[in-house]
Amino acid sequence: MANPDGANFERLSHAGLIAGQIALKNRFDKEGTAAIRKVLETGAYDVVHAFNPRALACALRASRGMPIKIVAYRGIIGNISYLNPESWITFLHPRVDCIVCVAEAIRNYLAGLHFLWLHLPPSKLKTVYKGHDLGWYRDTPADLQEFGIPEGAFTICCTGRDVPRKGFDVLVESLARLPSDVVVHLLLVGDLDRNEALRQQVQALPNPERVHFTGFRKDAPALAAASDIFVLPSKEREGLPRAVIEAMSYGVTPVVTDVGGMPELVEQGVSGLVVPPNDAQSLSDALLKLYRDRELLERMGGNARRRIDTDFHTSRTVQQMGNIYCGLTGQN
Repeated sequence: MANPDGANFERLSHAGLIAGQIALKNRFDKEGTAAIRKVLETGAYDVVHAFNPRALACALRASRGMPIKIVAYRGIIGNISYLNPESWITFLHPRVDCIVCVAEAIRNYLAGLHFLWLHLPPSKLKTVYKGHDLGWYRDTPADLQEFGIPEGAFTICCTGRDVPRKGFDVLVESLARLPSDVVVHLLLVGDLDRNEALRQQVQALPNPERVHFTGFRKDAPALAAASDIFVLPSKEREGLPRAVIEAMSYGVTPVVTDVGGMPELVEQGVSGLVVPPNDAQSLSDALLKLYRDRELLERMGGNARRRIDTDFHTSRTVQQMGNIYCGLTGQN
């Protein structure tokens, strides 16, 4: 079941699966809960897998009294606490049988939650990396001259939502610390064009015309594919960022911070560079290293693509999720 206006509903339908239509308004959606209950009552279902807190809360109520296993998905660190009532109707609900974490960092965070004698059993927490297929990433690299970037110019791409924890201010500061002979362009992809403080910070750079705010773009992966480096300078709470995976799938070298699951995704010095969060100088040094050593840049980009194709392939995800479902239900 999925929101009919969402991309997942379209994907499921095109794949030939029966996709029920549901658009949950909130975690207490009575109509949505009743709709889920009706589906569960009309079929022999063994597992409900909920992919967001809203779906999890409604599925828990809808399946009350039924011998159905509840599986939850968790993709970020934070916002769960034994002192938060909303956590008790979602991830900390005793009827949740398994929480699938997209990174070990998330599993470790959940395992570390305690209040008095309360804690999540380690057996309930499973790590399954999101699988990807290189065949999904066939977009032609975008023509960056659209933004006034000269052909062949060294370009850094950063994609994300305009929230403080993404660390865009640190990235801009890292550019200010580059030597004057380094000529790079920066693409800031997303709703960052509305961030007036960030715009003012950019204007204070020696060459503000080399920073380009693109706004929201449906072709964000194609912009990353046309770049030399992809940077995600997050300060906290990252899981396994899709934007980084997309860039790596196109063979673009990633530079990320040591936050959440990103160090699990990017092998330091092999398939990219990992720097401390909130450290503009370390980030600047990493960018300079790749700018000066184009052979290293190319090698890391190739390694990044191979890493997604092997260690983060969909076949692994399917096998691991199948094992979890079988373990919960006792079926093969």
